[in-house]
Amino acid sequence: MTNEELWHAVLGELELILSRANFTTWFKHTFAISCEGGVLTVGVPNTFTKTWFENKYHQAIVKTVRHVTADEVREVTYQVESRHGAASSPHSSSIDEVLHAPHAPAAPPHAVDEHGLNPRYVFTSFVVGKHNELAHAAARAIVDRPGAVYNPLFIYGGVGLGKTHLMQAIGHEILQQRPTASVLYTSCEKFTNEFISSIKNGSAEQFKSRYRAVDVLLIDDIHFITTKEGTQEQFFHTFNELHQRDKQMIISSDRPPKALLGLEQRLLSRFEWGMIADIAPPDLETRVAIIEAKLLERAFSLPHDLIAHIASTIHSNVRELEGALNRIIAHHHLNRTHPTLESVRAILNTMVSAPKRGAITAKQLIKIVSQYFDITVDSLTGESRKKELVIPRQIVMYLMREEIKSSFPNIGAELGGRDHTTAMHAYTKIIREVEHNERIRQDVALIRQRLYNQNWDKA
Repeated sequence: MTNEELWHAVLGELELILSRANFTTWFKHTFAISCEGGVLTVGVPNTFTKTWFENKYHQAIVKTVRHVTADEVREVTYQVESRHGAASSPHSSSIDEVLHAPHAPAAPPHAVDEHGLNPRYVFTSFVVGKHNELAHAAARAIVDRPGAVYNPLFIYGGVGLGKTHLMQAIGHEILQQRPTASVLYTSCEKFTNEFISSIKNGSAEQFKSRYRAVDVLLIDDIHFITTKEGTQEQFFHTFNELHQRDKQMIISSDRPPKALLGLEQRLLSRFEWGMIADIAPPDLETRVAIIEAKLLERAFSLPHDLIAHIASTIHSNVRELEGALNRIIAHHHLNRTHPTLESVRAILNTMVSAPKRGAITAKQLIKIVSQYFDITVDSLTGESRKKELVIPRQIVMYLMREEIKSSFPNIGAELGGRDHTTAMHAYTKIIREVEHNERIRQDVALIRQRLYNQNWDKA
């Protein structure tokens, strides 16, 4: 296994425990320089990133490297160096030479192009199943007639289910068919940060022209915009300008438009103009197909019974499946062994697992719900009876009863000392809403996914 393959496996693990924004910001331009004497040297683009890694992420990186290499590599250092410089360095010896592991094919490049698109995220590597077939069909239709059908396309679903992959596949395919088209992919957080910078730097016109002169705008994680009035105003005018000129917009979120509390009504109505499509967690058969596709991509084979075991063990999202495969492949390459059911089971057992029911505390649950609805914990547990706090508070009470089996008096006590009858009423109401209200049902499902995918040791 080469240095780059080892670091790719480590990045696959880190991506599971970091937010997308942090992962992209800090790890995008990193690479492995060398691995000698059990020490991995990682190349970083500047001294600021080096300091940040040493102070903020070092413990997580070292822990992940030890997991991936089965403790063969135990230390990590950071060195400011360009990728070109690393390529010509005499110290860039491979992990093969250090650990005597068999050679594995190089991982595909992850470089993002000038459109913001990752070359890995194309339709040919997107596995279609019942959980995403509507979103996929809408995406294909847009490629044929951008700006004319399903404009905007609003894709929503939980973390790691393929929203970004599908969005960027649209961008790639449009560029394939129309090479002169102006396509831009960005995250909502980046849009917000660039808007703030344009105000500070007096470059508002450049900002407007960057986002309003495109033929296709793909904007990820739009839920980041809630409660940010200035950014919503700017995006509203950007949306209007593009839509009036029949330019295509694809938007993603972790929840449907109506569940975006703090979103202005005029934006909500525009998000609902086109097509709203959800991507749900994949079923078992689709997870098997995803694993097979990832193995083909990495030129690595596993017996069907091992594939079935992985698919039945890792069932929350595609990103976790890929992380599990990264670890399994790295482990067996480094140890020069063939995968067996026992070795795969042992590796999966060592992965950072989600907390089991009963292991989650009331405070953790309250924190997740407050983050989901973008409100403070104090507001959620406080005395205010504002309309926007009522449903989140009732959902907390419902989940405390369902997930951690709290008594109604305890639920009331955790939510600001409320009476147990209030908790009983909330629980009964949300039971009815989950059955009849699609928005509430989706909210509860997404919160549960966050709850059991959260790594509380790092929270």
